Amino acid sequence: MSHALLLDTTLCTGCGACTAACKEQNALPLEIEGRNTAYTWCTVEKRGSTFVRRMCMHCESPTCQSVCPVGAMKKSPEGPVLYDPKKCIGCRYCIQACPFDVPKYQWDRNVPVVAKCVMCQPRLAKGEATACASVCPTGAIRFGDREDLVREAKERIAATPGRYVDHIYGLHEAGGTSVLMLSSVPFGQLGLRTNLPDEPLGKLTWRVLSRVPDIVLMGGTLLYGIYWITKRREHVRRIEGGEGHES
Repeated sequence: MSHALLLDTTLCTGCGACTAACKEQNALPLEIEGRNTAYTWCTVEKRGSTFVRRMCMHCESPTCQSVCPVGAMKKSPEGPVLYDPKKCIGCRYCIQACPFDVPKYQWDRNVPVVAKCVMCQPRLAKGEATACASVCPTGAIRFGDREDLVREAKERIAATPGRYVDHIYGLHEAGGTSVLMLSSVPFGQLGLRTNLPDEPLGKLTWRVLSRVPDIVLMGGTLLYGIYWITKRREHVRRIEGGEGHES
């Protein structure tokens, strides 16, 4: 089963329960920052009279995964795009590559890592729904199998065509995502990118990378990468051993 979320903006009241549940689930600081940061992984933004949720879209073919040189980003068969901070070398290529501006960097830490929503992977492993879906009071967030949610979204549009734009955002954008959206207004009005190709962006990045001369990749990049990984891991060990402090 490939898990997914269906976000129906026509049902969202902007209560913020999803943001609070996300912070509790992931032991994040309770301050609501009004935008996504390394310590706030989902927010609800008001666009006109519509509330829209900002979170990782969990792409079916993640661009962040395709550009990560050490495999710190990985799409799981269960749906979430997961992140392994122990592998991360801090290059921030994932931040630059994400078409939805999702990954954030912990600039305030001595050993910063990238942070983003992981779709409550520990809960999924126990057969539970995401924290956000479990607390949404209006049913604006639905959790389930992606194919089932796509079918449900199409049924909602067909049943009340005047209520929805005839499009499921995330069905094909950037190769498809595991977060799907319905709206009563054009998605561009919600601040969502509407110029994304249907082809997975990861394939496009691989095409570009494949044109880079091998000597470049195997020369300075490799040597610097080895140096950076070694130094970073030494720094992580020192911090975990109590020799450093967060700024």
